[in-house]
Amino acid sequence: MNTPIEDGNNNLRYAEYVLGVLDADTRAEVAHEVLVSGEAATAVALWQRRLMPLTDTIGEVTPAPYVWARIHDALQLDAPARVAPRKGLWDNLQLWHWLGIGASAVAVALLVVVSLPRPTTTPTVVNAGYMASTIQQDNGSTGWTATMDLQHARMVVVPATPVAFEQGRAPELWLIPAGGKPISVGMIARDKPTTLALDPALLAQLGPTAALAVSVEPIGGSPTGQPTGAVIAKGAIGAAPDAGGKVAMIGDRQTDRNRV
Repeated sequence: MNTPIEDGNNNLRYAEYVLGVLDADTRAEVAHEVLVSGEAATAVALWQRRLMPLTDTIGEVTPAPYVWARIHDALQLDAPARVAPRKGLWDNLQLWHWLGIGASAVAVALLVVVSLPRPTTTPTVVNAGYMASTIQQDNGSTGWTATMDLQHARMVVVPATPVAFEQGRAPELWLIPAGGKPISVGMIARDKPTTLALDPALLAQLGPTAALAVSVEPIGGSPTGQPTGAVIAKGAIGAAPDAGGKVAMIGDRQTDRNRV
């Protein structure tokens, strides 16, 4: 419910609306009220009835000549015509038009290229570069397993069955090329994994025609560069198609034995 003060303010606004002295925003608000509110429309109509007759008593007055002169000067009607600025490259609409056409053509061409069926390529199987060997004892049990990482030039030898050695004696691993003399790979442990570095000469001899063997030697290794003790285990070298799994299996087996 409107209070008398609010009614008075609204009436004043409606009167100012009829007189045309409201600012643009307020005039728009009142015009909206007239459209949606019957009370506002009635109030504006009443003010028009009251105020519009007052204009009948006002005679036409011709403005003084200086008034038009001031308007003329304020609007700069006598100012010389401005020279249009020279259009640069960035304002050349025709240039942008042709650039747009060219960009569209390039986009269509790229879309065609992307949509063309691509030839199917057969994945290339890359050799992982691993080889393996099961070095068996004379009784048929596995004494050691060896995994060769050709890319990193190293060999991991893991004991599978404990072997007893006399005091002062230890196992030494040998690479035996086909038709060649044994080449010492290095001393290995009988109860824990051993990692051996492979020099280029050894890497060149690795392959399915070569074999690994273990002999019993002095703690520091064979003094002659050839096996001097009994050869207690040997095994052929083959490719390891699933080298990752084989390495993990060997490591788990060794860990289980250590826990026991």
